[in-house]
Amino acid sequence: MSYEFDAGRKIIHVDMDAFFAAVEQKDQPELQGKPLAVGGGGARGVVAAASYEARKFGVRSAMSGRIAAQRCPKLIFVKPRFDRYKEISLQVREIFRSYTDEIEPLSLDEAYLDVTQNKKGLVSATLMAQEIRAAIWDATGLTASAGISINKFLAKIGSDWNKPNGQKTIPPEEVIPFLEALDIKKFYGVGKKTAERMYQKGIFTGADLKQRSREALIADFGKSGGYYYDVVRGIHNAPVQSTRIAKSIGAERTFDTNLSSELFLEEKLLGVTDALMQRLARHKRPGKTITLKLKYSDFTIQTRSKTLDYYVSEKSIIYEIAKELLYQERLKDSVRLIGITLSNFKGAQQADAAPAVAAQLKIPF
Repeated sequence: MSYEFDAGRKIIHVDMDAFFAAVEQKDQPELQGKPLAVGGGGARGVVAAASYEARKFGVRSAMSGRIAAQRCPKLIFVKPRFDRYKEISLQVREIFRSYTDEIEPLSLDEAYLDVTQNKKGLVSATLMAQEIRAAIWDATGLTASAGISINKFLAKIGSDWNKPNGQKTIPPEEVIPFLEALDIKKFYGVGKKTAERMYQKGIFTGADLKQRSREALIADFGKSGGYYYDVVRGIHNAPVQSTRIAKSIGAERTFDTNLSSELFLEEKLLGVTDALMQRLARHKRPGKTITLKLKYSDFTIQTRSKTLDYYVSEKSIIYEIAKELLYQERLKDSVRLIGITLSNFKGAQQADAAPAVAAQLKIPF
């Protein structure tokens, strides 16, 4: 059987289950089985992660601690311990490396693995995912979920399918039927607002999406329309980038009290710049574009950017340009968060997508 998409790759997406919260429950047994939020404490706190017990009450990451506590009165807040999360993440990464060097970490708790060619000479990516999840449990006492398919788009969908502590394989012969039956809101890259727009246009499933031409989708959704046209046909050839390079590096700070004066914000800029310099020191990559981020009291976000004719990584220059951007125009309201980002790095390149090829399924998936 031949396919329009590339059926020759085997990609696994591994996603740790409620990672930060699970680590806290493992390290503190008295928290097991209880609704838990990592972060979110204080009047201005934001939830970084929620246990599955808390999720039953509608508590989610990026939610304010105040709202989380309203939804779950018995919610327990704990301070994040990122050094501990990184320690365990590195343990998991070593397990991945025993199977392949083609690893693309997305964060501390998830990564793509290309196991088309693997160190153990295994044929079945499904069995590999089972082995990897079992090894993670043995090494850390934590569960992980996995998605297995021909590309990153489908693997990402699969890893969320049987969470927690499950996996789903979408082999080549099932790709098109699976996508055609899939609710459009489950398509990776289709957010809540885009899904609502699609519903309004009569697009509810992949089959509905597939009826639209590339031109019509681009007219309705811009460049993303071309992406939707391809992925519903199983075409997503982005490689697993084992040397994945950050496109930007930034730091930000949320204030206990909203600030309404540029003078007060200028004082905070120096601390944010210091935090940014610590991150830049690890990457050692100069950039051309400095962006100032302002989040106002009503949660609206404004960004102001300046691109230089030369690359910079010096603290004094970045600070002075951020300060210039701060005074570029008057504040629209009081400010609750300020951030600085450096991007447009020297030598930055975006990997070109590999061309689609027709292939035949010759080995088990």
